[in-house]
Amino acid sequence: MINFIRTIDPFFQQLTQPLQPLLLLFSRVWVAIAFFKSGLIKYGSWDSTLYLFEYEYQVPVLPWLWAAYSGTAIELIVPIFLVLGLFSRPMAALLFGFNIIAVVSYPALWPQGFYDHQLWGMMLLVTLFWGAGKLSLDHWLYQGQARHYPLK
Repeated sequence: MINFIRTIDPFFQQLTQPLQPLLLLFSRVWVAIAFFKSGLIKYGSWDSTLYLFEYEYQVPVLPWLWAAYSGTAIELIVPIFLVLGLFSRPMAALLFGFNIIAVVSYPALWPQGFYDHQLWGMMLLVTLFWGAGKLSLDHWLYQGQARHYPLK
């Protein structure tokens, strides 16, 4: 059994390794689309957004007006960074925290939309722990920096 595992595991590692950048890109883009669409809806129906933040959402710590502006801004700006793969880990951490606040602030979401938020949270954790991968500006900038300023 151990010999079988030792044989098959490297095979699957070789098979999947070239696809890792695509998986990391897919995760970033999937989450970015979901949050960006939500930001567009908030921006497009601003009066409704203000109403929801004042009366429905129970955002901790922040006053409702600040929460409405900052929440909408986060949903419109951070996904762009994620898609580009720029500052990927900090942006993933920010959006992960935002995702938690969204779930905590709106308990009515739990019966139907909680699974989506769990999936997005997991995809953001993948980006946070493994980075954006080779298909990102982070990787491109880091490679360019390493060429010009090699470690001694």
